[in-house]
Formats: sequence, C-alpha cells, structure tokens
Amino acid sequence: MLGLAVLAAAVQAVAVPFTFSTGDPDGKIATASRPGPGTGVNQETETGDDFLLVDDVSITQGSFFGLVPTGTAMTFSDVHVEIYRVFPSESDVTRTSGPPTFSTTQVPTRVNSPSDIVFDDLDSGAGKISFSVTNLGTFTAANSVDLGIHPKPGQTTGGDGAVSGDEVQVDVTFTPALMLSAGHYFFVPQVLLTTADDHFLWLSAPKPIVPPGTPFNPDLQSWIRNAALEPDWLRVGTDIVGSGTFNAAFSLQGDTVATPTATPTVTTTATPTVTGTPVPQGGACAIPAQCATGFCASGVCCDTACTAPLEQCNLPGHGGTCAGTAAPSPALTPWGLVAAALVLAGIAAVALRRRTRSR
Repeated sequence: MLGLAVLAAAVQAVAVPFTFSTGDPDGKIATASRPGPGTGVNQETETGDDFLLVDDVSITQGSFFGLVPTGTAMTFSDVHVEIYRVFPSESDVTRTSGPPTFSTTQVPTRVNSPSDIVFDDLDSGAGKISFSVTNLGTFTAANSVDLGIHPKPGQTTGGDGAVSGDEVQVDVTFTPALMLSAGHYFFVPQVLLTTADDHFLWLSAPKPIVPPGTPFNPDLQSWIRNAALEPDWLRVGTDIVGSGTFNAAFSLQGDTVATPTATPTVTTTATPTVTGTPVPQGGACAIPAQCATGFCASGVCCDTACTAPLEQCNLPGHGGTCAGTAAPSPALTPWGLVAAALVLAGIAAVALRRRTRSR
C-alpha cells in the first residue's frame, strides 16, 4: 500500500528560456543616446524604452539598432547599458507637483517616466559588457531628436528632422548576467563613438509592438533627457515631437528563473499480500482479507473478531479460537478439602463458645 510522505522541503529552481523584442526598426524616428560630459553639444543624452518582467530573469544578451554617420560604424569606443525602474522608484517625488501629473518646473509630467536615478549601469569599459557591431547598410529615419531637448515651456520642437546614415545592430553580452526581479523597467543603451561629434541615434520600433516583437501591456512610450534636463525626462512623442508615441528597437535574451510547485515525495510502506488461497483458521495473518474465516486477531485467522477485553485468539492449545485470558479458579485436592473443613469447624466452635459465655 502506497503512502504519501511530507512535501519535499527543498525545491530546485527551474530555468526557462526568456526572450523579449520590440521588433525591427520602423524608420519613424531616431533619438540620441550617448555617454558624455554634463554640458555642450556632446553632453550625455539618454533614451529609454520599457520592458516588463513577470518573473525573475537572468539576462545574458541583448541587441539594439541604431543609426550612425556614414562610415563610422566601426568606430565604437564605449557601450553602456543602463536599467531604470518606473517613476516614482528611485525618485524624489517631493520636487514634483504630486498627483495626478507629477509635473516639475522642467517637464509637464513624470507619470510613467524612468526614475530619477539609474537602477543598474553596465559599462564595456569596466568589463561588464562585451559587444559586437554589424553594419546593415544605409538607412533613413523620418525624424530625429538629438540637440533639440529643452525644458518646458519650449519642450515641443517637432523634432530635429530626418536623418540618414549607416544602420547598425549592436549585440551585447552581459558579464556576469544581468539579474532582475519581476517588475517594469526601462532599457537605456548608450554608445560613444571615437569622434565625440559623431552621435549615435537609437532607431524606433513599431508601437504597438507587432511580430516578430513581443507585445505586452502596459507598453509605455520612449522617453529622453540630456544632462541639462536631469533628473527629469520628456516623452519623445507627446512632449518633443508633439504627436504620436514611439518604441525603440531592442531585444533581450536570458533565462526566466521560476520556482515550481513542490512535488510530493512518494514512499512505499510494507503491504501484506492477499493471495488467491485463503489462510485457514489458526494460520498466520496480517489483515482479515487473508483469512478463510474473515477474521484476523492476535496475528492469526480467528473464528470471530475477538475484540472483547481479555480475549485472544492465539492462546496455547486454542490457536484460531477466541478465548478469554482471565485465570481460572484453582481446584482443591482432597487433602485441601479436609483442611478447609477443619478450619471452618474451628471457626464455628469458637463462635459457639463465645455465645454460651454471654448467657
């Protein structure tokens, strides 16, 4: 007979392949994203687009598509990948107007923007990223945002206009893997070219996401800021272009780490075998089904259930027959009877003498 033991206490994590993509570039817009100084035309600029994790994930690789000036595809000197969480995480809410817009003196809203401060920053210069670049040929984006990033009220410029150059695919490997818990994040790649005046622009992807992308909800639009606007962010479409919303072209790969439901451990306990030939009365048994009589008591096949107090079915000379275990009254020998009679006679004589004296 099988019995279930307690659930196993230790459950090993199971790794499941994870992939995410916003899809291929759609040519609508290209936005600046580069490390750099705090001021000037080459100042640091960040573009972020979001992704959603429903489980803890170990991200090992990623890709993103960009546009660089013609002939500069092989002049990458540094690549960063930053991860931000969604506002108000890592943010100073007290510097905003509060709900519902959370506006500041610089931007109309911070709702659904990246946070003030970076959550994680991986840099090829520090050995946390290795990268390779593939030149995909000439490409044109219908609009761009690079130098035209301004605080309100002058934030809406319509964009910097169409731009052409070499389309590049940048493949990155994270060393060690980028570990992220389930949550909503922004992916912010930055590329520095050998010549600081040559700017990398991140290409947009369809919004809403379409195959071969990975649709999810809510899919937030791309945001951008430069060093002068920090810690605030502007929406690429709504705030700067003045219409539309955009995604940015990137993908991530790794492993989803999930904890499965605990699986019970099954153990086997000794179970008597019920054979085809019934055990006769008085034979050894473990369960009633083994016995021809239908009763198993005291380890033998019994004539009855034999469940009353002081009853057993395995008494010497009575195997298989239920009998009481109480000791019988002792039998007296002839000499015992004589002795008993004398004792009784003596007691009677003493009682008679006492009665005579009392008269």
